Amino acid sequence: MTSRGSKATARTSSEARAVARTQTLIKGEHGIGTVRKTTLPGGLRIVTETLPSVRSATFGIWAHVGSRDETPALNGATHYLEHLLFKGTGKRSALDISSAIDAVGGEMNAFTAKEYTCYYARVLDTDLPLAIDVVCDMLTGSLIREDDVDVERGAILEEIAMTEDDAGDCVHDLFAHTMFGDNALGRPVLGTVDTVNALTADRIRRFYKKHYDPTHLVVAAAGNVDHNKVVRQVRAAFEKAGAFREPVAAPIAPRDGRRTIRAAGRVELIGRKTEQAHVILGMPGLARTDERRWAMGVLNTALGGGMSSRLFQEVREKRGLAYSVYSYTSGFADCGLFGVYAGCRPSQVHDVLKICRDELDHVAEHGLTDDEIGRAVGQLQGSTVLGLEDTGALMNRIGKSELCWGEQMSVDDMLARIASVTPDDVRAVAREVLGRRPSLSVIGPLKDKQASRLHDAVA
Repeated sequence: MTSRGSKATARTSSEARAVARTQTLIKGEHGIGTVRKTTLPGGLRIVTETLPSVRSATFGIWAHVGSRDETPALNGATHYLEHLLFKGTGKRSALDISSAIDAVGGEMNAFTAKEYTCYYARVLDTDLPLAIDVVCDMLTGSLIREDDVDVERGAILEEIAMTEDDAGDCVHDLFAHTMFGDNALGRPVLGTVDTVNALTADRIRRFYKKHYDPTHLVVAAAGNVDHNKVVRQVRAAFEKAGAFREPVAAPIAPRDGRRTIRAAGRVELIGRKTEQAHVILGMPGLARTDERRWAMGVLNTALGGGMSSRLFQEVREKRGLAYSVYSYTSGFADCGLFGVYAGCRPSQVHDVLKICRDELDHVAEHGLTDDEIGRAVGQLQGSTVLGLEDTGALMNRIGKSELCWGEQMSVDDMLARIASVTPDDVRAVAREVLGRRPSLSVIGPLKDKQASRLHDAVA
């Protein structure tokens, strides 16, 4: 993002002070847990959660762009760009960026998903101004030089190779392709060797300018933070960089739409010489905006969310057929996935798949018991609270909530929504989701006869 003239910057600054809008979204007792939001006229949203009792702060910037925003030729561009924003700005070299945070004992990182990207730094509360300056500089002043693109290409190709070496990780990419096919949600976040090799600095720069406009960004900070100070520091950083190209602009709305996954009965197998076979049996789930997601969370927890879950008990405890077996859900703006993963000896694949399919079919037809549902509700409530015990998790919650839902929900409200789930709610979701014909993804050294029987699991 290039700098504008001083007069334009001064004018933007004046307008920002005139119309910036601040709201209190969650009112915590004595300011503890209070969530506030300020929207600047240039479309940048800033949300904070204040916890005066801690000595740390996590600062992050969320971008409304993920791998599903890429064309086939740009597959991997979002993740590539994530790497490049650490390579240097007009103010700092790559070493300056990393050493600034290292010098205060902080940690800094980023991650790319299918629908968003996040850059963050966790530091002592006294070092929050430094974290704000560094992360904002990265997001607004990245140079994306040709030499950096070439150097980082090698690192990304190594990351792809590392993922390919981990079949337990790679099978999740395969399952996305099995369910979504060759469209944006079905392609890997990292891209492929061919697409990464084909990406140029010019194409990545254009992608950067299109998707890193302030209207596409959410700033989030949690910990011992003062909302007004964070707003002033962030605004000053963005204005100094000339990032507000439009003095008055509205933030981009959360994603919406409707997508139908037609992947019933599909089987994809990658033959590979591994010690274990890695399998995912699954079907379309619920979108993250679906109000039934709370019941789906309880169902998922009871089926494969812990050591007392049905799948863990049936596959591992009673029969010892796998060390790792679990279920999971993935919710996107307009669709979702439900999957059951297991890693087992190749000779045990069909036994494991039969048990998993039988359990899914049984729960779809008969539901879970009241005891199972009650235990899952308690487990989900406990894990929700325990998962928010550090400032990084809190920053993730408020940043993602603003970007993906456009609203905030207090922890008490979340617990109340989980507690309100009834056995009938869970059984209804189980009938709909688990009653669908599944698809299957497998990576492992299966012989021809074994491979030919895989379709039995999705028949």
